Amino acid sequence: MGTALGMHAARRGHEVALWANPFDARALEAMRGDGKHPALPEHLPAGLALFGPEDLEAAADGCETAILGANSDGARSLAEMVRDAVKGARFLVSIAKGLEPETGKRMSQVYEEEFPGATVVSVGGPCLAAELAEGSPSASVWSARSTQDARAAGEPLTDRRYQLVYTDDVVGVEYCTVSKNVAAIGVGILDGMSKVATENLSNAKAALFTKATHELSELVVALGGRAETAMGLAGLGDVLVTSLGGRNRLYGELVGEGEDPQEALKRLEARGMTVEGVASTRDVRRLAEETGLELPYHSAIHRVLFEGEDPHGILEVLC
Repeated sequence: MGTALGMHAARRGHEVALWANPFDARALEAMRGDGKHPALPEHLPAGLALFGPEDLEAAADGCETAILGANSDGARSLAEMVRDAVKGARFLVSIAKGLEPETGKRMSQVYEEEFPGATVVSVGGPCLAAELAEGSPSASVWSARSTQDARAAGEPLTDRRYQLVYTDDVVGVEYCTVSKNVAAIGVGILDGMSKVATENLSNAKAALFTKATHELSELVVALGGRAETAMGLAGLGDVLVTSLGGRNRLYGELVGEGEDPQEALKRLEARGMTVEGVASTRDVRRLAEETGLELPYHSAIHRVLFEGEDPHGILEVLC
């Protein structure tokens, strides 16, 4: 997603420096070789300058907006790498979805700790990196402590192909990113069950999708976010796009076909796929216990992934 946003910004006419950290060696080699990120369909546009790990200072020189393209597990280590180089940036934009595994902190909390006094913007909503890289119509939510800051950071990038809404509900946006991957795993499980049984489960998927979204809203509100955030792009929208495809839905499909959850996870990780929803399933379970909520759908996913329950048990929570 970091590369996709950089591609979009370059097409908008902005000067963009794409910096690869030491963990990006494979992607950097591919981009230097054939001008494409290995996970994206389009070639890098003109105006996007590519920098390797040794060139951080040159890449960050004069940086006004730093887009931090780590996943939630690597957010703090990325911040430590670039802290001194981007300290003059006006905005720090987090595109990670999920919570820090060790602390359970939201991404804005992590970055505000690592960059004291910085203006941190958190991005949410239904925006797949491949489609953004292609220039397909997309929409996202940019959130900050001040809606004005979110708008100031996002407006240079917005156009008819990448339309943005702005909010100061950072809490709501960031907790939506936790629950949506769990919902997608459940939808994938039903897809896997359908393949094995050659049975159409469209009615059940629709019911579970509705229940997942309702539970997401309950959780977000209990944690201090707003219901309208949960029922907008950051919640409902992201649940939908993640349930239609991607790594979390694929993982769920493997489990629904009968593969052991841990073995399915290892198989996807061996292919270079990060399945954030597995850790998020634990996070949602913990957050539900802390808030005293009963979330039957999310609890059913937890039982299947970590307690050995048969995937068909998910069908018991349709209503």
